[in-house]
Formats: sequence, C-alpha cells, structure tokens
Amino acid sequence: MTDRHAPAGLHDPAAFRLTDDDLHLFNEGTHYRLFEKLGAHPIGRPAAGTAFGVWAPNAEEVSVVGDFNGWHAGRDRLTERGHSGIWEGVVAEATLGQRYKYHLVCRNHGYRVDKADPFAFEAEVPPATASVICAGTHEWMDEAWMQRRGERMALSAPVSIYEVHLGSWMPAADGRPWPTYREVAPRLADYAARHGFTHIEFLPLAEHPFYGSWGYQTTGYFAPTSRYGSPDDFRFLVDYLHRAGIGVILDWVPSHFPSDEHGLAYFDGTHLYEHADRRQGYHPDWNSYIFNYGRHEVRSFLLSSALYWLERFHIDALRVDAVASMLYLDYSRQAGEWIPNRYGGRENLEAIDFLRALNEMTYRECPDVQMIAEESTAWPQVSRPPYVGGLGFGLKWDMGWMHDTLLYFSKNPVHRQFHHYQLTFRLLYAFHENFVLPLSHDEVVHGKGSLIGRMPGDDWQRFANLRLLFAAQFAQPGKKLLFMGGEFGQRREWHHDTSLDWHLTGEPLHGGVQRWVADLNALYRHVPALHVLDCDPGGFEWIDANDSKQSVLTLLRRDGSGRGDVLVALNFTPVPREAYRIGVPSGGFWRERLNSDAVEYGGSGWGNLGGVTASDVGWHGRPHSVEIALPPLGAVFLVHEDR
Repeated sequence: MTDRHAPAGLHDPAAFRLTDDDLHLFNEGTHYRLFEKLGAHPIGRPAAGTAFGVWAPNAEEVSVVGDFNGWHAGRDRLTERGHSGIWEGVVAEATLGQRYKYHLVCRNHGYRVDKADPFAFEAEVPPATASVICAGTHEWMDEAWMQRRGERMALSAPVSIYEVHLGSWMPAADGRPWPTYREVAPRLADYAARHGFTHIEFLPLAEHPFYGSWGYQTTGYFAPTSRYGSPDDFRFLVDYLHRAGIGVILDWVPSHFPSDEHGLAYFDGTHLYEHADRRQGYHPDWNSYIFNYGRHEVRSFLLSSALYWLERFHIDALRVDAVASMLYLDYSRQAGEWIPNRYGGRENLEAIDFLRALNEMTYRECPDVQMIAEESTAWPQVSRPPYVGGLGFGLKWDMGWMHDTLLYFSKNPVHRQFHHYQLTFRLLYAFHENFVLPLSHDEVVHGKGSLIGRMPGDDWQRFANLRLLFAAQFAQPGKKLLFMGGEFGQRREWHHDTSLDWHLTGEPLHGGVQRWVADLNALYRHVPALHVLDCDPGGFEWIDANDSKQSVLTLLRRDGSGRGDVLVALNFTPVPREAYRIGVPSGGFWRERLNSDAVEYGGSGWGNLGGVTASDVGWHGRPHSVEIALPPLGAVFLVHEDR
C-alpha cells in the first residue's frame, strides 16, 4: 500500500506552485496543507531538479545555497510571487539527498542570514543545521490498523499509554550515541504488546538542535529528527507499531521555539513567526520565542505542521505541549512583564482562537484521531467542543491528580489518614473533562528522583507502595499514562543520555512490578467496566471514600450494562485488614482477579483464595456485602460473576 497522502503531480513543477486560492488561504490563516507547496519538492524520477518555496516577506533577495552550487549565495535565486512574501523557483541541479539552506538578504540594513527551511522534510544530523532534500517512498502496510483506528482511539476504548524518549529507551549498538528508528521498532513493539500497553507516546521527535531539550525546543516542524534515521525510517517504526496493534501518539510543540540562528527566530530580519515585543514574544522559562498566533500566516504554518504528522506519518494522536503557557499572557511573568488583551484580561485571545481552529481542523480532516492537551490549570472545557465554548481537545492530562497522588504517596503511612482528601478530591472534578492520568517524564527529572525513590519505607514497602500507586491509577476513571522505567521500578532518576537499567528486571521485586503493570493493563483492556465509561460519571461509584482512619478506599467501576461490575479495595497502610466488610450492589460471587500482594508480584501472599461470595448483610447503604482479606499496602480487584 503506497502513501494515500502522497502529493499529486510529482513530475510537474506546476503542482508545487501556489495558486491564487493557496495564497488567499495562507494569508487568511486557514491553509493547512502548505507542506504540499512550500519547502523542497523533487521534480520527477529520475530527478529533474527541485522546486523550492519559502515565506520571507521582508527579504529583498532570496537564493538557495547547497551542495548543488557550492553554497554560493545569489547563484540560484528565487522569485517573489507578487507581493505575497512567497519566494519560489526551481533549481535544476538540486537532487535528492543534497543539503541546502535559504540565503536571505533582508531589507533592513542589508541583514544577511542562512536559514534552514521551515518546511524541510529532513534535516542534517545535529549539530549540523542544513535542510535535506527528500521524498518519502515508504509503502505502508498498516491498513488493518487504519481501518479500525477510530474505535481504538475512542473515549470508550482502553487507552494505556507507554511514554517513551526514543533515544534513551534502549542502548544503541556498536557504540553509537543513539539507537535507530528501525532497530527500536521490533523491540518496542514486542515489549509494549507483551506488557499490555495500547499506545506509545513519543517525546517530541521533530528536529531539535539541543538534545537535552528532549525535543521540546523544535526547529523542524515537518522533519523527524535525523539522530535516529530518515523520515522513512520513522514511518517504518510507526508502521511496525501499528501492525503490532499499538497506537502512536506524538508530542507536538506549538507553544514556543528556540532562538537558534538557523531556525525560525528573526527569520527574514523581522520577528516573522514570533511577537516583536518581548512581553509577548519571549518565554522566560525556556529562553525561547512564542509564536504570534494572531498572524494568519503563522497559523497556517502550525495548522499545516499538525496535519502533516497525522497524514504523512499516520500518527494517531498529537499531545499538545504546554497549553497553559499559550492560554495566559502572564504565564511565568511578573506585573509589568506582560501586555493585557484588548479587554484588559490575561487570556491570550489569539492563542485560544488558534487552538480551537487547530482542533476543528484536525477532527474534520482526521476524525479517527485524538488531540490531547497538556494543560495544568483550571481552564474550563479544555476537552469540550468549540461550539459549546470549549477548546476542542479530545483529552486532557490531569495534572492535579498526579500532583496530589504523588504527594500523598510520599507520606509515611502513619500520617496518611490526615491527607486522605488528596486521594478523594479528584472525583469532585473527574468528569468535567476527558482525562488522561499521567505519571510522566516530568515526575522523574530535575531532582525529583524516580517513582520508586519517592515511596517511603524499606525496600519491601517501597515496592508495595509502587504497586499500590499503579493500582490506584488504574482504578480511577480516565486513560492511563506511564513513563518508561516506571513499570519496573527504575531506581535512579531518568537522564536522556543514558538508557534504562534493563538489568533490574531480572531482580524479583523489579520483575514483580513489571508483571503487575502487565496484568493491570490486561485487566483494564479486557474488562469493559474499567474503561468503557472512563469519561462518564455513570462508570464510577464510591463505596466508601471516608475511611480515613484506616486509610482504605473502596469503589465500584461499571460499564452501564448492570453486569461485570468491578470492586476495588485499596489499603494505604502496612496493616493487613482481616474480614474487611464492603457493601456491594449484587449478591453472588465476586472473583478476585488481581491482588497486588500476590507472591508473583513480590508481595506476601495475603489474599482471598480466588474470591468471595456476597452475603445478604446490608452495608454501606447497599443490600449485600462481602468480607475480604485486604493486604498490607495492597489492592484487590474483584469482578462480579453471575453464578
């Protein structure tokens, strides 16, 4: 199967020339397929040159420099398209695989600069900064996945995300600094499938000059980083994961970009992509520039970037980074360091309009994908449609749950009874948005240590707490996300330059956590009550949220059918609870499907011998009840069976 999104007219240079309609849409901010027109497009096979197009309205001269002309400025000049600011032309000697940049002579004081192509589809391996002429030839074989993608990305589907920094997930062979897309593909697909994850989320893979930014300082908004291989190599990885039944989510960064000279900053001698006023255009947290969302051509650029990854790389969801920094004009700024909007408020009206346009465009063009917001404030209706006043995302990270839960787990169990509300508060807002519950990379960097390192007690208690943390995550309504290494209890803090400590998985406690996560994923995927109503209040019910004295929570998960309810009991102290009575809605047998204290997970083996039968003793306001053995620092999942 060839790429169904390959541009038509590959042999005709006119196919890459912007029409009057293209220019109108571009200037209106509604052109979302600029990648078909701008950038470098080889003409014909065998190559008959390359068509180039770039937006640089303040330039008085633009030429292409590269391997094909000895990097001589002015030799291969482009022609400005009227007064559109678009420069275009064909260079006959430019062929596939050659490096190039644009040499701009700007109107202000003769400023000259060599810029990488904003629409480059491939870049040199950093620290080199040139763009590379390329054309995708990958033949997709993921048709079965693509045909069913909609149901696998639906809010009612089980979504358990394994978050991965590709360069440090596994060591590279032969002493190379990084693994390749192709060598990661079979190992990652097999690992994710064996451990029950439904999706992989990659930290940003768009080209970025500084490896230590983890990809969040993007320069190549249309180019996968060449550190790990070519664009077709990345397509191979996505294709391989799809054929293994694994979805692919990509972090995407429209919130800011770095100030590197070869990038977007001060592109044509003016602040073309960013605001000129530093109170609007400079990001103090990341020493980077903020996109000017009110400039229509910038909106077209970003909309086109999003659609490019979805269409040309078959990405199943984009996780939009740092949405809060886009929404608020005073984000990380003191008084006097920001400019209010036209109504005197702190909301970035242009960014809000852009995000709504982004999500409307995405769901219109690719209705079977998801858009996910990393948004850390209480901004309302992030995952609600624009027509009801929302931002239009499909899902939002629940940063509040992450913060409260990890703070609670850091407490000595003897003190947890005084912090019980940190576990229960979330359910006051749990259905205001469609949530993902993230235990992400941000929680294991910058001195925070690892997840296992944040757990209190001796080694046995730390691992029991970690298993309990994951149980609490999977018991809650919402989709799940876990950063690599957490699933086997990596002890050291994650660092991008070092691969995971895979040798630990051979140790009993680490291997036990790994098996526990795999079994949690399996139960989550196979029992409808644990996922079908993840985003619907009908799928969750407290049994007892108030037993703070014993630090115990009990709850029900339901799928709306009246059958197959799941009872979850969580004991956050090292004191085992014998004959702990819990009210249940139905009589009959409740089978113990998972117990975090089982010996195979590294526990003490305190359990319920396969399940319990409900009695007619009313409890917790329900007509029936069960008495269970509730293990120390443990969780049990019991599924009701009709018998």
